[in-house]
Amino acid sequence: MNRRTFIESSIATAVVSATANSTWGAAAVHHIDRVGLQLYTVRELMKHDFEGTVAGVAKIGYKEVEFAGYFGKTPQEVRALLDSNGLTSPSAHHPMQPPTDAMAKTSTLETNLQEIIDGAHIIGQKFLVCPYLDAKSRTADGYKRLAESCNRVGEQTKKAGIQFCYHNHSFEFEKVEGLDGKLPFDYLITQTDPKNVKIEMDLCWITVGGQDPIAYFDKYPGRFPLVHAKDWSKEGSDPGGNVGAVGHAVAGHIANVGSGSIDWKNIFAHSSKAGIEHYFVENDEAKSLADPKASYDYLSQLQF
Repeated sequence: MNRRTFIESSIATAVVSATANSTWGAAAVHHIDRVGLQLYTVRELMKHDFEGTVAGVAKIGYKEVEFAGYFGKTPQEVRALLDSNGLTSPSAHHPMQPPTDAMAKTSTLETNLQEIIDGAHIIGQKFLVCPYLDAKSRTADGYKRLAESCNRVGEQTKKAGIQFCYHNHSFEFEKVEGLDGKLPFDYLITQTDPKNVKIEMDLCWITVGGQDPIAYFDKYPGRFPLVHAKDWSKEGSDPGGNVGAVGHAVAGHIANVGSGSIDWKNIFAHSSKAGIEHYFVENDEAKSLADPKASYDYLSQLQF
């Protein structure tokens, strides 16, 4: 090898080595492949046009939907509608117990579990979620009964190949006497079997509750296969003060993802540790399909 060839070969080797080291040293960039929507967001639209609303959600670009009621449709009808719009439904919300004003109408996890499981199999759902604890049950005894119910339901759904989850609001971060000094959220996590009961973390409500979701990802890795994404603006207030979700009135209001105060990039950088499999946009106060579209546009482009 002559001197010129040796120099050219050395330079080429150095360039390749530097490029490789730079690539290997850089953190991988991630994005959400399949942005989902919790259909509670468009519940008022679905009351009047179930099929058209689901089609409109798919047209925005959503690939997954999470149901919160089927508006009288059978599981077979729901599955056909999803298939015709290129959608899947990995998850659905079902109450643990019926609200007092709908005792005869509402299928619940405690009274109609096999029926719900059978429907989930037809639709293709792999998760069933308890979405809420009514205000009168937010006592020490109420949370203890909830933990027992979650364990019981979770054991049954696991046998059927379905993962059970509990969905939080902010009131689980309000202190309640009689829970061994734990916040209700921590009590539920520690008193339920991690294999049978996982958490659908609402990233907005935990933030409004004054907690850091990343701290929970670190403490309970892999426990959070589902998340809800909605943003929070500290400017102005919802007329109702979000009492139902928080337990008392708070300043601020729900916003479309990316237009509020939550640091989504930082939270989702910890997705792997959390065990997140599905990301569902939710906006309790959406006025039209323009609201979920704004959240989709933000999340579909987000890199973390």
